[in-house]
Amino acid sequence: MSGQDGHDDEGRDGAPGGGGGPGPGDGDGGPDFTPEQVARGRALRRQVLPLSLASSAASLALLLALGLTSGGAHLVAAFGTGWAVRVVGAAITLVLLEEVLSLPFAARGRVIRVRYGLVTQGWRGWAADRLRGLLVSLPLAFGALFAVYALAGVTRWWWAWAALGAAVLTLALSFLAPLVLEPLFNRFRPMEPGPLRDTLLALADRDGVAVRDVLVADASRRTTALNAYVSGLAGTRRIVVYDTLLTTADPREVELVVAHELGHVVHRDVARGTVFGAVGAAAGACVLAAVVSWDPLLHAAGVRHFADPRSAWLLAAVAAVGGALAGPLTAALSRRIERRADRHALDTTADPDLFIAMQRRLTVANVADPAPPRLAHALLGSHPTPAERIAAARTWSARHTG
Repeated sequence: MSGQDGHDDEGRDGAPGGGGGPGPGDGDGGPDFTPEQVARGRALRRQVLPLSLASSAASLALLLALGLTSGGAHLVAAFGTGWAVRVVGAAITLVLLEEVLSLPFAARGRVIRVRYGLVTQGWRGWAADRLRGLLVSLPLAFGALFAVYALAGVTRWWWAWAALGAAVLTLALSFLAPLVLEPLFNRFRPMEPGPLRDTLLALADRDGVAVRDVLVADASRRTTALNAYVSGLAGTRRIVVYDTLLTTADPREVELVVAHELGHVVHRDVARGTVFGAVGAAAGACVLAAVVSWDPLLHAAGVRHFADPRSAWLLAAVAAVGGALAGPLTAALSRRIERRADRHALDTTADPDLFIAMQRRLTVANVADPAPPRLAHALLGSHPTPAERIAAARTWSARHTG
């Protein structure tokens, strides 16, 4: 189920797996886990969460240090005096310096996860993935900056066009990601014809969800984590199951995980998220435009007007602060959405015992903390804790069998 795939490399959620017992921060995993399992998940969280927060803090500090001083402007100016050259310089410095800064934290996180048996990929493959990420980020950063500064140089209404462009880009990526971006990082093969594939397609049909195909992702070459998801919109939608899930779970458990993911589609979470993301991107562009056009900030950044590409670090710094402030609200909304998808999975399968068993399996396999600290989870958790998910399943069972 989403949020339990072990792919939270930042380690912020604190509860990527399923579980049971008391609520977050109550101290143990209740009767659903052994003390050893609880201790193992807690130990991993205590190592990766501070590392993640340190990485985020370092990134924000870099952006503020170069965005609210003339340092960022000098970096961009070093590429030359031409407008286009400076846009290129802005994209390169933003992406590469962020990558260089985050690399030690990411490498350390990988070392920790290797110790816990969560990583199967070698250093060469890991480095190749980081490089692919750069090859995706650089063109996107250049395209976004080029569009913003080209508009800022020709019209006072550049912010309105930038808002529209941000919304369109969000929508486009939702359609194109399954076709263009996902294949860069994973290999997919069609699931072999058989009862499981037929059942998954039947689940989608029952929910009125049109899917293009059922695919198997080669997650095992990177991780031991278990997951499945539904990606794409309209004609690009497909069900994707990790090969790790297929080889360790029985068919009914796979159906349960997919039922949860289909719940997101049934409730239009993906479509709404895309629309909200587009609206949010547009609104964010408007707010950014107002903030970065403020003369004291421009003066601090060493530029006279925003249309100067040397202001790119200021733009990135303001965007990062906005993203950090919006993070807890986004996390709370995500948890609400995930609870609804859990209810859909329970309604579809009518098997709370299976749901609970699968949460246990996911928690143990992904080395999750069943009951992370309340404050950390409230601020950072994108999914209900394992304890909360099992408690919800038991509540569902009591209501439907009592």
